[in-house]
Amino acid sequence: MSLFVFKLPDIGEGIAEAEIVAWHVKVGDRVEEDQQLADMMTDKATVEMESPVAGTVMRLAGEVGDMVAIGASLVEIESDADTSAVESRDEQPLGDGAVHASAAMEQAIPVSATEEVTAPAPAPAPASATVPAPVEPSAPAGSKSLASPAVRSRARDLGIDLAKVRTTADRIRHADLDAYLLYHGGTVSGSAPSRADEVSKVVGLRRKIAENMAEAKRRIPHFTLVEEFDVTDLEATRAMMNRDRGDQPKLTLLPFLITAMGKAFPDWPMLNATFDDEAMTVTRHGSMHLGMATQTPGGLMVPVIRDAQSRSVWALASEIARLADAAKTGKATRDELTGSTITLSSLGPMGGITSTPVINRPEVAIIAVNKVQLLPVIVDGEIEARKRMNLSLSCDHRVVDGWDAASFLQAMKALIENPMRLLSA
Repeated sequence: MSLFVFKLPDIGEGIAEAEIVAWHVKVGDRVEEDQQLADMMTDKATVEMESPVAGTVMRLAGEVGDMVAIGASLVEIESDADTSAVESRDEQPLGDGAVHASAAMEQAIPVSATEEVTAPAPAPAPASATVPAPVEPSAPAGSKSLASPAVRSRARDLGIDLAKVRTTADRIRHADLDAYLLYHGGTVSGSAPSRADEVSKVVGLRRKIAENMAEAKRRIPHFTLVEEFDVTDLEATRAMMNRDRGDQPKLTLLPFLITAMGKAFPDWPMLNATFDDEAMTVTRHGSMHLGMATQTPGGLMVPVIRDAQSRSVWALASEIARLADAAKTGKATRDELTGSTITLSSLGPMGGITSTPVINRPEVAIIAVNKVQLLPVIVDGEIEARKRMNLSLSCDHRVVDGWDAASFLQAMKALIENPMRLLSA
């Protein structure tokens, strides 16, 4: 029998310590070689720690939320094997391949996903619709019922087992819960029952988001400007391109907005910039590396579209989908989560009328996309139904003046409201 001390390895250049965000073992557990022991978070990434040996866990370094220094003991394992060779291997730093996509951008932003990322809200059943009577499911045991977080939360409040709810849609809806209650003699209440208070420790990605947002608001004097855009012609152009897209990805508004940003930046470079407030230097970037606010199961992340100004709307649509999927499924690399020069955020149809996004340090500007609305508008003295959308631009007032921000939005407006000009070379 021998005692193997698993020391926290070097998990990134300049990293001195990491936070315990999850334990997958406890003292007394039997572990096998390569079994996952813990998840450790640095400033930029969450890394899975795996056991180099098989044996019994004798000691853990601390609790979730504790910090562990690089080189310090993380787990002690009683092993039958000779661990000298393993110890020498343990001293080697981990490569980028060890980084998983629960990795957080050093700067996350307090708004939700792009249109590609946001899951569509469950559509309520029309009042006149016939509500299907639920029956016991024929799905195999252990299969997972598809439902939105809101539906799952309501089902928990009502004490409904989702595995027993049948739906005619691709996922369980609120209407299906209502039908289930009626079918089983229950009643649909207008209010949810009270629930016990829950206290949880803020750790991992959520802790990084909290720290970064507090630091951004503390150190950056924000101002927000909102401009209304007529997207009637752009929406018609987008629909036409989607009808004829062939094997190209489906276009949302985001690729067109990114294209407009890229065309406007040469005249207003102070917005595509980063500010080092320690050295008091501003870097105006020649390329637009666009951060894309993305909602993931672990929290908000910001994958980056490199050289976004040089990509076509089709290429942008493909990259948006690829990066969003990588962030949500844990495959985004560290390079894909760093180096943005400006951030774009969109809640899609849930985007509200306006918003005041928080800047993603060290950037100096962020744009939030609000929802498209069909509104009555006076055009040439006549009332017309037009599709209108607001863009919200938050800027760092130490670097960007109000005139600059307004001029940049007007440059985007001229492009967005003239799709032919927007899409010309």
